[in-house]
Amino acid sequence: MKAEIIAVGTELLLGQISNTNGQFLARTLADIGIDTYYQTVVGDNQKRLESVLKLAQTRSDLIITIGGLGPTEDDLTKQTVAKHLGKQLVPDKKALARLQGFYTQSQRPLTPNNQIQAYYVADATVLDNDHGLAVGSASTVDGVSYILLPGPPSEFKPMVTHKLRPLLIAMTHHDEFLLSRVLRFYGIGESLLATELDDLIVSQTNPTLATYAKDHEVTLRLTAKAPQKAEAVKLLNDLEAKVQARVGDYFYGYGDDNSLQKVVVNALIAQKTTLTAAESLTGGLFQSMIAEVPGASEVFAGGFVTYAMAQKAKMLAIPLKDLEKNGVVSQQTAAAMALQSKQRLGADIGIGFTGVAGPDKLEDQQAGTVYIGLAFKDQPVDVKLFHFPRQRNDVRTNAAMAGFFMIFQALQAERH
Repeated sequence: MKAEIIAVGTELLLGQISNTNGQFLARTLADIGIDTYYQTVVGDNQKRLESVLKLAQTRSDLIITIGGLGPTEDDLTKQTVAKHLGKQLVPDKKALARLQGFYTQSQRPLTPNNQIQAYYVADATVLDNDHGLAVGSASTVDGVSYILLPGPPSEFKPMVTHKLRPLLIAMTHHDEFLLSRVLRFYGIGESLLATELDDLIVSQTNPTLATYAKDHEVTLRLTAKAPQKAEAVKLLNDLEAKVQARVGDYFYGYGDDNSLQKVVVNALIAQKTTLTAAESLTGGLFQSMIAEVPGASEVFAGGFVTYAMAQKAKMLAIPLKDLEKNGVVSQQTAAAMALQSKQRLGADIGIGFTGVAGPDKLEDQQAGTVYIGLAFKDQPVDVKLFHFPRQRNDVRTNAAMAGFFMIFQALQAERH
């Protein structure tokens, strides 16, 4: 099967946003054995999109569009594809009900232009949008398959992973079982991960493995093909064992829709273990990431954001003379922040962040210098020093991620 990707959006042509969706989709297709021969970016113009579709159908048997499924005047993808195929647009009852429920809850009127999001090309298979309002669809006409996907990454990626991928596997792997497993790593870059696994990558046939750089972490997708599921599972298990033996110290979990904070918070919920935090340079980012996880309130009652020295003394009851003696960016202050937050809120775990986000030095310490203290249950406070590169907000995010990984490692050590 030869695939062609058509990304629709004038903002892509103008360079206002990057075409990360195209990259993600091409990798997904390659992972399941579908070759992508062409990628096109076209603006929000019906005539130009129609001309791209006409060309694509002469050279590809799988055409996937990204974007243009929304309610505004420049969202013309489904209308153009329907016209190209000689089809009507019809409403999906489930999507329409979800759309009506969304506007009822928002206490806003559902306008006619918004209803178009619930429409799809007649006779197509609907791809439900579990993270938005615009449905996707899959049609096959005269031997060419047309897939329509939404543009916002928060909607596009889950649809590709959970709706499109299984559909394409069923279309292309009739006589074999294709199974993938995603491993997630923190604290190791993509280049080092690839170096550690170089011989496995170079010699791969079946199963295969591919590295993917994410924001502040790396994922590894293992894919196996076999006549039966049990055989594919065994192939994956054997390969994963080799991977874990080399880079298992950085591994924290599985799955496309996962994150380090989700793994940590869910582990705390399962163990009925409470957590609090005292943040300086991260400015509440760590606690905000906790709150992203459903059910976080079961283990997180609150915490502290103490930028200034005076607030560290006042809110956390750290003696001012100690702060002046040691400095706010120090091992001692990180330890005190972790311990005092834990004690003041009566939590099982307290974590403290202090450092220099940048761009300037603080207390004669370079930007990127971060101390993280962890007061884990009745254990002595552990403090780690990090030197994170790049810009201010990268330093802050890296610090929050490093804090989660410290907690993850402590939980793992406790289990074993």
